[in-house]
Amino acid sequence: MSQKLKTAITPTREENYPEWYQQVVRASDLAENSPVRGCMVIKPWGYRLWENIKSHLDKKFKETGHENAYFPLLIPLSYLEKEAGHVEGFAKECAVVTHHRLEQNEEGKLVPAGPLEEPLIIRPTSETIIGETFARWITSYRDLPLKINQWANVVRWEMRTRIFLRTTEFLWQEGHTVHATREEALEETLQMLHIYEEFGHKILGIPFIIGEKTESERFPGAVSTYTIEGMMQDRKALQGGTSHFLGQNFSKASNIRFRNDAGEEEYGWTTSWGVSTRLIGALIMTHSDDDGLILPPRIASSHLVILPILHKEESRGEVLSYCEKLQSELKALDYHGQEIDVILDDRDLRGGEKTWNWIKKGIPIRLEIGPRDIAEDKVMLTRRDKTPKEKAFLTRDELLSQLPGLLDEIQEGLYQRALATRDAHTVKIDTKEEFYAFFTPKNKERPEIHGGFALTHWSGDPSVEEKVKKDLGVTIRCIPLRGEKEEGTCPFTGKPSPQRVIFAKSY
Repeated sequence: MSQKLKTAITPTREENYPEWYQQVVRASDLAENSPVRGCMVIKPWGYRLWENIKSHLDKKFKETGHENAYFPLLIPLSYLEKEAGHVEGFAKECAVVTHHRLEQNEEGKLVPAGPLEEPLIIRPTSETIIGETFARWITSYRDLPLKINQWANVVRWEMRTRIFLRTTEFLWQEGHTVHATREEALEETLQMLHIYEEFGHKILGIPFIIGEKTESERFPGAVSTYTIEGMMQDRKALQGGTSHFLGQNFSKASNIRFRNDAGEEEYGWTTSWGVSTRLIGALIMTHSDDDGLILPPRIASSHLVILPILHKEESRGEVLSYCEKLQSELKALDYHGQEIDVILDDRDLRGGEKTWNWIKKGIPIRLEIGPRDIAEDKVMLTRRDKTPKEKAFLTRDELLSQLPGLLDEIQEGLYQRALATRDAHTVKIDTKEEFYAFFTPKNKERPEIHGGFALTHWSGDPSVEEKVKKDLGVTIRCIPLRGEKEEGTCPFTGKPSPQRVIFAKSY
C-alpha cells in the first residue's frame, strides 16, 4: 500500500509541505478562499480558534491596564505622509479609496463617481490615525500612561497569499500606548513581548524565541522592533507577533505632547504591538500531522466529541440519553477556569466517516459509546496526539476524574514535541561554508529535508543580510534576548560579533 493511502491528507508533509498545509486547512474546515482575491472566509471551526485567542489575550491585556477602543478603518493619506519611514514601509501594500459614489454609465455598468478631496487608505495599521486621536486626548502628565488596544481588521495588498499566513485582509489586535518617559515605554514594549511569549508557550503550545529585529527587518518608523519567532515543521521560521518601541517618532509626527509636572512641554513616548490570525497558521504548521489538524486543548475549538454508536434503532434512545447525560457532566468540569467544551455528534453518518471527520478537525479527545459500553458503564477514549489505533477504556468515574489531567498531558506533550523539533534543527555554525551548505538543499526534489535555525555570529554589517537573502532566501529572524551572549567572529566579514543571531528561511 502506498504512503498516500495510509494518511488522511495527501500529499504528506514530506512530499509537498506547502500543499499539505492547504489541504489541512481545507480538510479541517477552518477556512476557504474568498471570491475577493487574496481574502479568506474563516469558517466556524476556524473562527472559534480566533475567539479563543481573543479571549485569552484580551483578559491578559486588561489585567495589565489596557482598555479596548475602536478607530476608523479609513485613514487620510496625509496622515501617513507625516512619518516618512512609515509611509515608505507600507506604500506598496496600501489599498486606496478615491471615490464616494457609484453611477451607471450609458452601458448600464456601475462606475466610480464623486472623487474624494483627499484619498483614504484602508488601514494597513493604525499608528497615524490613533496618534492623531491621542494628540487630542493628552495634555498633561496626569493623562499618562494611556494604554489602548483595538481588535480589528486590516488590509495589506499582498501579491502572494496563503490562508492565515498572508492574506490581503486579516484580523488582529493592535495595542497602542503613550508614556511620559523612554524607560516606561521600553518596559511596556518588553512586557507585551513577554505576554505573547507566555501565551505561545502555555496556550498555543508553541516554543517561540523572543528577540530584537535588525534594522532592515524593523517596523517602519520604529526605534526597535521585538519579535516572537517559531520554527514550523518544515524548519522555516514564522514571525508570530511583534512589539515596537516607537520612541518619539510618531509623537512628533502626530504632535502628541504633554506638560510634565514642572510645567514643561514634552513629546510622549509611544509603543505599538500586535498579533493576528497568522497565529492560526502557526498552530497548523507546528502541531498537525499527515492525518490533519492537531489542536492543543488550551486553544482548541472544542475539547472533546462524543460519538454515539447507533447501529440498532431499538438501542438508539438509550445510547443518546446516556451520551447527553455524560455531556452535561463533562461540561460541568473545570478546565483552567472554563467549562470543558463537549460536542455530541449524533449525525446520521457512518461511524468511520464521522471518526475521520473529527480526526482531520483536530479535536483533542474522541469518545465512542455504544450499548455494550453503557452496560459496563465505560467509554472508549482516543487522543488526537496519538495514532487512531491507540485506544483506552475508562469507566465513567475514571473519565470524569481524569479528563482535565488528560487534556493537560496532551497540551504539554504537544509543546514538548514542538520544542524537541526546534532544538533538533537549531545548530551553531561558525564558517561561511557550513552556513551555505546548511541552507542549500541536498535534494532538489525535497528541499524541506535540509535547514533550520542557524545560530551564527554577525558583526552588524547590513550587507551580510542582503547577500544571504539574495543567495539563499535567508534572513536574520532575531537577535535573541535570552541565552548565552558569547562574543565571536562574524564568518562573513571576519569582524568581531557581540553574540550569535538566528538566521533562517521564513514565511
